[in-house]
Amino acid sequence: MFRTITLALALSFTGFAQAAVVEETVTYTDGTVEMVGFLAYDDAVEGPRPAVLVVHEWYGNNDYAHERARMLAALGYTAFAVDMYGGGFVADNPTEAREQVMKVLPDRSVVESRFNAAREWLAGHETVDADRMAGIGYCFGGSVLLELARGGIDLAGVASFHGNFSTGAPAERGAVQTRILVCHGASDPMIGPEAVATFMKEMAEARADLMFISYPEALHSFTNPEADSPDRGSQYHAESDARSWTALQAFFDDIFEESE
Repeated sequence: MFRTITLALALSFTGFAQAAVVEETVTYTDGTVEMVGFLAYDDAVEGPRPAVLVVHEWYGNNDYAHERARMLAALGYTAFAVDMYGGGFVADNPTEAREQVMKVLPDRSVVESRFNAAREWLAGHETVDADRMAGIGYCFGGSVLLELARGGIDLAGVASFHGNFSTGAPAERGAVQTRILVCHGASDPMIGPEAVATFMKEMAEARADLMFISYPEALHSFTNPEADSPDRGSQYHAESDARSWTALQAFFDDIFEESE
């Protein structure tokens, strides 16, 4: 199944959802590397529930990733903001962030190892239905999840928000086993029409189950309220943020109902 949607924007952003949730900083390991994650869930929800792994932007597992985990917990999911760099490292500047990205993203085996370490830990949590798990990612995190999808990860679904589409190993036909939601800023100068066309062709040839939503006025990082560098192509866009979060909720309703 292959679907493309371009949305006209009319929805006003209402702000980050808040709920009374349990929050925990969690230490786990990937081999000998110590990782630091952030867990959020609503302990008023009874029994195991679907779980979502949140993969951070290129700066690391920071407050923005944690806030998205809280938002997911408020919706009734157990959410885990994962550490892809190790040691809970959070970059102070783009140079440090780029250095960390290049230690992880070019090698799919590293991406898989880091992500699966978090997934294994989360699957064992008492609140989690390990048969109903998904992943979402922002910028770098979106790219991570698309690489995992190309590699055949068996999550119920993955969602990429303003993630990069480039890859050194395009998906082979039939390799993608998970459903994919991509929320893309159509005005993002970092990911132009040619990159989008190449990605769409790759997914079509792979026979991936993809929903691609393009937000016409959105630049890069359109979901992050701290993004304010339009001269560099990065800026928050409240309407696109709200629309994409609504799309994510519908996506989860769909994939988790199917996996029950």
